[in-house]
Amino acid sequence: MSETRKNIVWLASYPKSGNTWVRIFLANYLLNRSEPIPINEVHRVGIGDAIAKTYRMVARRPIDVTDPDTTLALRPDVLNAIVRNGADVNLVKTHNRRDTARGIDLIPPALTRLGIYILRDPRDVVLSYARHYAMTPAATVAAFARDDHAISGDSETVPQYLGSWSQHVRRWTRHTAFPVLTLRYEDLKADPAGPFTKLLRRIGMPVEPDRLDRAIRFSSFDEVSRQESAGGFVEKSAASERFFHSGLSGGWRDTLDPELAARIEADHGTVMKRHGYL
Repeated sequence: MSETRKNIVWLASYPKSGNTWVRIFLANYLLNRSEPIPINEVHRVGIGDAIAKTYRMVARRPIDVTDPDTTLALRPDVLNAIVRNGADVNLVKTHNRRDTARGIDLIPPALTRLGIYILRDPRDVVLSYARHYAMTPAATVAAFARDDHAISGDSETVPQYLGSWSQHVRRWTRHTAFPVLTLRYEDLKADPAGPFTKLLRRIGMPVEPDRLDRAIRFSSFDEVSRQESAGGFVEKSAASERFFHSGLSGGWRDTLDPELAARIEADHGTVMKRHGYL
């Protein structure tokens, strides 16, 4: 396979870890407009690997996009269609772990140039995930500990294979067959210019200070929350009142049951310590 086909840059994360923020920042930086990019146009600078419409287009026939066997069989063709689109770099959002599912490589190195992995304190992720998917925090904590944890497909998205939070982080950040830049959500909140500069350089984009500052402002929580209030957000779950809820780091201290926090720390303490969360 030609090296030039390695043009996928994965924007990877466990759900509700900051992936959308990073994509909104990149949309504003790459398109470089004088006003914020509408959040519902973010897809213009990237694609998701779980969009049901894409699988239907590749299949060229009616399919059940909720069926794991059907969609996994189509996944290699979907990813190959992305790399053959003529672009030098394809930004592809994923929540899938770096692994195989039923014999299919979910994140094939042969098509991958780079991985950008966005990481967030699982105690905060649990609360945001629970709101998004209308689950109880307790059920979410239990799901985060299962190596077979997955998101079922629906009319808009195909099934996604997460595994446990610890498994997901390990698979994306250790012993990868391609370079991976890991960005912590908390570092992005504390000093967005530093991590976003690293991101742009790793992708191969020139870093222009004024343009960087503008993209950070245009992707701020206040701005995207304002846009969602005014016109909604297509990525909001039907089960959730809002997509952009608070954007805080460490909010779990005030809202997460201490017993559940202790359970998360027991389940994921080794990985949390490795990444500075304990």
